[in-house]
Amino acid sequence: PAQRPGTKTAPSGAVFVSERRHLPHTLRPMDIFLQQLINGLTLGSVYAVVALGYTMVYGIIQLINFAHGEVVMIGGMVALWTIGALAGSAGLPPTVVVLAGVASAVPVCMLLGWSIERAAYRPLRGAPRLAPLITAIGISIILQNVALMIFSRNPLPFPQILPNPVFEVAGASISLVQIIIIATCLLLMGGLTLLVYRTRLGMAMRATSENPAVAGLMGIPIDRVISTTFVIGAGLGAVAGVLNGLYYGIVHYTFGAMLGLKAFCAAVLGGIGNMAGAMLGGILLGVVEALGTGYIGEMKVGGKDEKAGKGRLKVAVPAGGKDFGDITLAPAIFQK
Repeated sequence: PAQRPGTKTAPSGAVFVSERRHLPHTLRPMDIFLQQLINGLTLGSVYAVVALGYTMVYGIIQLINFAHGEVVMIGGMVALWTIGALAGSAGLPPTVVVLAGVASAVPVCMLLGWSIERAAYRPLRGAPRLAPLITAIGISIILQNVALMIFSRNPLPFPQILPNPVFEVAGASISLVQIIIIATCLLLMGGLTLLVYRTRLGMAMRATSENPAVAGLMGIPIDRVISTTFVIGAGLGAVAGVLNGLYYGIVHYTFGAMLGLKAFCAAVLGGIGNMAGAMLGGILLGVVEALGTGYIGEMKVGGKDEKAGKGRLKVAVPAGGKDFGDITLAPAIFQK
C-alpha cells in the first residue's frame, strides 16, 4: 500500500506502530498481546544489560554513573563506522561483519570506561556524594557534545546487513534480529552472574562492595577492582549499543541519554545495586513500555485525529512481519 504523507519509515528490525482501525478482523486480541510481549522482551533485554552497568558501579562505590548512557552511544557509533567500512568488502559474511563491529566497539568503550573512572571519579573517591554525581552529569554532557562534533547532529542509518526472516509464533511475529538480541542479552546476563558469584574477581568485587576498607586490609586491590567494574560495565554497554542499532536501524548522538535513563529507572525498579533486580527491572520496564505503546497509544492533535485515542489501538510488529493491509506504519522511535 502507498505510504501516507507525513509518515516515516525505518530499516529492518525496528518496532513499528499501526492503528487499529485498519486492522482486519482476523487479528485477535491475544495475537496483539503476544506481539507486544515479544517486543517488550526485546526492549527489556537491552534495558537489563545497560542497567547492569549502573547497578554494578553503584553496588561497588555507591555512585550513579550518569555517563553510562553515553558510553552505550559511543559503542553504537563505533560499530556503525566499522560495519559501514566492512559491509562493502567482498567475501565477508554479514555475521562476521557485525561481530567485527562488536569487537571494535567493546575495547573502545572499555578504554573509555577505564579513563572516566581513572580521571574523573577516582580523585573524588572520598568527596561528598554530590561532587561525583555532578561530575558524572558533566562527563555525560561532554561525551554527548564530542559525539555531536564527530558524528554530526543528524540521525545515522545503522547498516542492516543481517538476514532478518520473520517467524510466526502463536499468531505473533518474531524476527531473527529480535531472537539474536534476546539470546545475546540472556547470555551476557548469565555470564556476568557466573563472573560475580563463581570467580575470584567476583569475590573481590563483592568484598569491595561489602566493605572497601576491610577488603583492602585483606589484600584486595581496591582501585583495580573498581576499575575492572567500570570496564566490564562499559563492555556490556558497547554490546547494548550495537544491539540497539541493529533493532532500530538508526543511531543518534542523543540516543544513549534516553536509553540510559530508562535503564537507570530499571535498575532503581529492581533495587539499585542488586544485579538480579536490575535484570528483572529491565525486562519488566520493556514489557510495560511495549504494552503501553500498543494499548494506550499516543494523543494526536489536529485534523481527523483531534480526539485522542478514539477507536485507535497501536500495535508494534517487527519489520517484515504480518501484512495487515492498508496500514500506516511508523517506527516507534519516531513516535516518542
